[in-house]
Amino acid sequence: MSEISAGDAVADAATAVGWRRAGIAGAAIGVIAAGAAAGVAVERLTVGRGMRRKARLALDASGPYGSLRGLPGRAAADDGTELYYEIDEVEPDGGPGTAAGAESGSSASATASGAGTRRRRLFGRKAPAPVTVVFSHGYCLSQDSWHFQRAALRGLVRTVHWDQRSHGRSERGRAQADGVTVGIDQLGRDLKAVIDAAAPEGRLVLVGHSMGGMTMMALAEQYPQLIRERVAAVAFVGTSSGKLGEVTFGLPIAGVNAVRRVLPGVLRALGSQAELVERGRRATADLFAGLIKRYSFGSRDVDPAVERFAERLIESTPIDVVAEFYPAFTEHDKSSAVPAFRDLPVLILAGDKDLVTPSSHSEAIADHLPDAELVIVPDAGHLVMLEHPETVTDRLADLLVRIGAVPATANVGGHGSTAQQPGG
Repeated sequence: MSEISAGDAVADAATAVGWRRAGIAGAAIGVIAAGAAAGVAVERLTVGRGMRRKARLALDASGPYGSLRGLPGRAAADDGTELYYEIDEVEPDGGPGTAAGAESGSSASATASGAGTRRRRLFGRKAPAPVTVVFSHGYCLSQDSWHFQRAALRGLVRTVHWDQRSHGRSERGRAQADGVTVGIDQLGRDLKAVIDAAAPEGRLVLVGHSMGGMTMMALAEQYPQLIRERVAAVAFVGTSSGKLGEVTFGLPIAGVNAVRRVLPGVLRALGSQAELVERGRRATADLFAGLIKRYSFGSRDVDPAVERFAERLIESTPIDVVAEFYPAFTEHDKSSAVPAFRDLPVLILAGDKDLVTPSSHSEAIADHLPDAELVIVPDAGHLVMLEHPETVTDRLADLLVRIGAVPATANVGGHGSTAQQPGG
């Protein structure tokens, strides 16, 4: 009996070590690839694991971040993948509403109201389609990463928020399930499908963070006529037009080069053992949180609830999705597509402490767009729209005012930090 118990104990210990190693590898590689990795916060080593778990649960319960919802819809990508999006409409009276065509949609209310009658007198039988702001999120995130900006603009301008394939509420890429690698070009076609479904008419403002900005560049490369005819302005947040293979993530160059040599193979291996790695990631949640904090934020006084929100966003991305997408970034080069935005109002914004897509990459984009507004935010990391939401919202609001999408008198700045619910 004692021999069996001893054998079981050894086996359990070996399994635990295996899970721990897999978890550490999965966490480190997954978050580096996602744009949020490396370094453990000291305070997490000095507090009991049970207390840390309770703190995470408390933050999950109290934090309203990511809770805003709009009218849902689905677009079909060219490979059949269902892409999930949500629309925040603006009623004629200026309040937030549902999309046209819904039971309580803006068309019905416009017809019944004096505002609707006035619109018909001014513009004939059909009023022009409103400006639509389309938000594209980054790698290992979801549409909820724009929570503050969404709260700020709600009721002021029509917005579309969508989840990139295999992220958030969108379907896992069907082509990837069949063994086709995902590339930035595919994401550009996905964005076109979302625009066709959610905003088939009217002027567009394209806003993209990190991978979302790359998606916009791919859209411009493949659909230049759409950019010329419908896009009124663009905003690039913490993104890059190429040369991501040269990013050191703040680590010694020799170490980074070594990691790059083995990373594709390691990711493939981890992706093939997704269940084991996910168990390991959960077992090393404290390490994972420290990695995210290190590569997501640049300042020390980030709201703990926002930190936890970023953790939840990145934790929700399966390791096999991380593995599928990672090669696309080393191959990404859309510098030749950037000049397609030259004649438009452009905002380029980045954090000065971004270790994932360094501010020098935003400056490189600005070199192609000499008339663009370039904003480098002090003490900001990769998730600048969560870390310094007021700054990002203010600059975005100014861009929308410049093109007449929102009135200059609109009170935008007071909404972003309140995380208020619809109707609140």
